[in-house]
Amino acid sequence: MKYYQITAKAAALATVSLALLFAAGPASAHCDGEDGPVIKSAQQALDSGNLNRVLIWVRHTDEAQIKDAFRKALEVRQLNSSAKELADRYFFETLVRVHRAGEGAPYTGIKPAGRDLGPAVVAGDKALETGSVEPLAELLTHAVHKSVGGQFKDVIAKQNFKADDVAAGQDYVNAYVKYIHTVERIYEAAAKPAHGQVPETAATVHQH
Repeated sequence: MKYYQITAKAAALATVSLALLFAAGPASAHCDGEDGPVIKSAQQALDSGNLNRVLIWVRHTDEAQIKDAFRKALEVRQLNSSAKELADRYFFETLVRVHRAGEGAPYTGIKPAGRDLGPAVVAGDKALETGSVEPLAELLTHAVHKSVGGQFKDVIAKQNFKADDVAAGQDYVNAYVKYIHTVERIYEAAAKPAHGQVPETAATVHQH
């Protein structure tokens, strides 16, 4: 067999301060990063006064909350440089939190810029910047070959167990189940566009 390879300005400032005081800790996704696309859009919106730059990142039902946070942030920004920094941070955190909620994911704060996002996210963004998907496709293809190929070989090596050797048979079944689940997850990930935190489907958790 073969395989191929976030009134008055004072009131607004108080609101911002309280929001930051009770904000959560660090986050865990690309959209949570200080150098991520959501916060970049938020900074552009605050600097330009164009809220539409960030409304694209939230659901229609969440727009009122973002508009209110944006208004408060713009008022506070006019006070002084320290207030500007505070207001920006408040707006960033509010936007990211609402965006994450729209994905069905928890908000735990904002990650610092420059963190390791892993090769896939970097390659995905690079493909959009350059207009070329080939390097990304090659990276993903290599990852699939490495994962599936290794498990495939493991199953092949264990499939010819003796009928009376139950332990060897169980070892084969364990390898087979891991292999099939990997194949199913890869296929469904490729066939269905991802959105936020997508739970496993029945197919990926069925028992063999």
